[in-house]
Amino acid sequence: MARPQTEGEYLATLRTAPVSGLSRRSLLLGTMSLGSMALVGCGGNGSGNGTGAGEVTYGNNQADEVPLKAIQANVDAFQQKHPDIKIKMNTVAHTTFQENINNYLQGSPDDVFAWFAGYRARFFADKGLVSDISDVFAATEGIPASLKNACSTADGRQVVMPATYYPWVVQYRKSVWEKRGYEVPKTLDELKALGAEMEKDGLVPFAMADKDGWEAMGLFDILNMRLNGYPFHIELMSGKQDWSQKKVQDVFDLWRGLLPLHQPDALGRSWQEAARSLQKGTTGMYYLGTFMAQQFPAGKEQEDLDFFVFPEIDSTIGAGAIEAPTDGFMLSRRPKNEKGAKTFLSYMGSAEAQMTNVQADPSAIAVNEKADTTKYTSLQKRMLEVMKGATDVAQFLDRDSRPDFASTVMGPALQGFLKNPNDVASMLSKVESQRKSIFAS
Repeated sequence: MARPQTEGEYLATLRTAPVSGLSRRSLLLGTMSLGSMALVGCGGNGSGNGTGAGEVTYGNNQADEVPLKAIQANVDAFQQKHPDIKIKMNTVAHTTFQENINNYLQGSPDDVFAWFAGYRARFFADKGLVSDISDVFAATEGIPASLKNACSTADGRQVVMPATYYPWVVQYRKSVWEKRGYEVPKTLDELKALGAEMEKDGLVPFAMADKDGWEAMGLFDILNMRLNGYPFHIELMSGKQDWSQKKVQDVFDLWRGLLPLHQPDALGRSWQEAARSLQKGTTGMYYLGTFMAQQFPAGKEQEDLDFFVFPEIDSTIGAGAIEAPTDGFMLSRRPKNEKGAKTFLSYMGSAEAQMTNVQADPSAIAVNEKADTTKYTSLQKRMLEVMKGATDVAQFLDRDSRPDFASTVMGPALQGFLKNPNDVASMLSKVESQRKSIFAS
């Protein structure tokens, strides 16, 4: 197998033209020249002999050590089963990949690329930038019926092969809590009381980061779902609700009251750095996806992790709604090796491939219902328990909404709130103005 390209080499292939000064504020602003196209069928011509033999390029957005190891294990296992199909994996850092996705898909993308289920997948499908994989999806056993909608276009065609998902929860170290005698809070008042107790013990209650402009989105999402309910949250993400209304202002007022319990200066801290504070025992909790476990060595360190769903705020709404982003794979609009790419997609949707993945990276669980959960770690079994108990599952702000709105409007808006939490009305007024403009297009 050819070596993975370096980030610098691969970035050159992500652009159709030089893009200078790109940041989260400018990502996805470009107008899609292919916007009028319908979702295309699989238009590649495969390899010469029609079997799919040859090279399949794969755009991988997992550059950190643990998830990269997991995806490499998948690729290696696939190669053993299909020695005639060579996977060329092109790896780019997660945030960099997301910030260049428009240029990437409109240029010369890989045959298969990693992406997310939900609105963000449908958005690119509606622009004609990816292929229909309904045939592969239907032939893949074990995919939960509950995930079909998240992997489909509005008119019912599947465009995502789902692989793994992970809940966003409040994570903590069991040894630290047992030593201090802390108990899992069931309500917001109990959470605040726990935070005050941690402060007395010399701990910062919550780790916090928002250096890359997406981490805080998760906290907004859960506060909104706990305060206003899942249906309202989804309507808000879909551009169907006014961002300046009192319901949204109430979310930020609640958040402002919780900020003293969080690490200060979040904009200068990566999620990995925040996770290390929990690992070192200087913070008591961290609301993040369970991928946080990637920062803890496998074995004793990971076994020391536990979590709980964010507690109830309104008893009439409860705490059943959670976020569990689903990661998967998509087929580009004109794959160079369609048959080989489809064979690879089919394998990645299988229970076998997903077990290979989650055994290498125990911070996620397989979506395939035929996966052997007896091989799960205690942390993964807890994730599965939480997923089974969820009443509603959101995908995350930057997946449940338009990518141009989530990344260019909400990312900077939430960072602005963290800098100045006392000017919510003005901030939401600007967000609402941009919502009207973006969702009208």
